[in-house]
Amino acid sequence: MALHLDTPLIVSRKLSVLADRGIWLKFDALQPSGSFKLRGVGAACEEYKRQGKTRFVSSSGGNAGLAVAYAGRVLDIPVTVVVPQSTPLHAKNLLEQEGATVIVHGTVWAEANELAQSLLDETTAFLHPFDDPLLWSGHATLIDEVVRSGAEFDGVILSVGGGGLLSGVAEGLQRNNLADLPILAVETEGADCLARALAAGENIPIPAITSVATSLGANKVAEHAFKLARSRDVRSAVVSDLEALDACEQFLHDHRVLVEPACGASLAVVYSQQRRRALDGIKSPLVVVCGGATATLEKIREWRAAAEKTVTPIAALSA
Repeated sequence: MALHLDTPLIVSRKLSVLADRGIWLKFDALQPSGSFKLRGVGAACEEYKRQGKTRFVSSSGGNAGLAVAYAGRVLDIPVTVVVPQSTPLHAKNLLEQEGATVIVHGTVWAEANELAQSLLDETTAFLHPFDDPLLWSGHATLIDEVVRSGAEFDGVILSVGGGGLLSGVAEGLQRNNLADLPILAVETEGADCLARALAAGENIPIPAITSVATSLGANKVAEHAFKLARSRDVRSAVVSDLEALDACEQFLHDHRVLVEPACGASLAVVYSQQRRRALDGIKSPLVVVCGGATATLEKIREWRAAAEKTVTPIAALSA
């Protein structure tokens, strides 16, 4: 049996009235590890166990690391997660709660990842946060579930960090004969590596991550995701941190589920009247409520206070 759950799928009356179109919500925030990451990570961990691996290593202090820690606990395989110094204490506590050994190293993910790579041996499997075909195939089950439900949707809204979810959704649409549907790929300013790469015409890294949406904090998307974005109907959108944070709080009010700013980025496209222009031609989008177990309301308000000092919102979100 798969480690991930079939998650709820609903039509949001609140958002549908607000956006004047049918808004489907796929609640992967309700996965046991707190995000969609468990789909791909769980599938990969099960495959590595079949191959005889006896330890898992990850280099993510966020959703991917939590998914590895959860999978390792369920599969009875020890997990080591290397996290950068910027990882919140709450995230480290959650990892340890799942039984993972947590190592803090480096100021950014790339440095943590370098140490993680040095820990590998023949019996250890490395779980990349986003750049692995095993992950993409697992993430694609999200679309399989939606199609099995009979839901009729004509586009997908999702957040992009390293591009694992984008790659998985594209695969899911492909294997369900829906490859022609548009995907709206949303990022926050300061973590918008896909948008900048598409504008440049090459998959260049961004110099630094300045967004509070640290789960979108890859400085470069996976090459596979970049190629998908150029070959399929993938539309890029970028929102401000404040728009993403506003969406998180409004979504909590409307649907009683707290998500992180990385997920709020996708929701901001629906909540913001100005951002809804990106939905032109899409009458019934599927929004991936991707989750974020490390988010707390206190943290979101802390981010908001900091953002309000330095950033002027592009458009106020509808109440």
